[in-house]
Amino acid sequence: MTEITTELIKELRQATGAGILDCRAALEEAKGDFDKAVDVLRQKGLSKAAKRADREVLNGVVELYSHGDGRVGVMVEVNCETDFVARSEAFRTLAHEIALQIAASSPQWLTEEEVDPAAIEREKEVAINTAKESGKPEASWDKISEGRVQKFLDENVLLRQGYIRDDSKTIKDMISEGVVATGENIVIRRFARWELGGK
Repeated sequence: MTEITTELIKELRQATGAGILDCRAALEEAKGDFDKAVDVLRQKGLSKAAKRADREVLNGVVELYSHGDGRVGVMVEVNCETDFVARSEAFRTLAHEIALQIAASSPQWLTEEEVDPAAIEREKEVAINTAKESGKPEASWDKISEGRVQKFLDENVLLRQGYIRDDSKTIKDMISEGVVATGENIVIRRFARWELGGK
């Protein structure tokens, strides 16, 4: 077991934004292993985030981001519960990172529920046709098409996308971490992305 020092607790707090007592408890649970402690906090954070999901979010920020000398523009509305959190540097940074994500990864939808069913059917069709042409057995077609649909959703649904700076976590994970750090419900309300010469 690695010794749980004040420095280690501070480092974990800086990395995760969790409280000192939570960081100490996570390190104790992980027997001093920093990476495991991060995972412990992430898991606890997800359950805390789920409990806060029904709380009203009437404050927040509309983040504007322009990239590539004005070739790409993003507008995203991120909401929280209080004006105090909306004005905090951590919340502003989160909103900015989400805007960067949208600029870089061009998501089409915010959530899975918004995805056009016709787009999913197209992906299934393409997957099955490709499997047929490459001689894959018919018994595997459903699994292949499901895999393609999941990959399509991971690439095109903002909350499912891997974070551009750390693809070990999704944008949904980032929001959950923000909920844990601020103690408030946080929601991405809507976004728009424009590209010069695009539709």
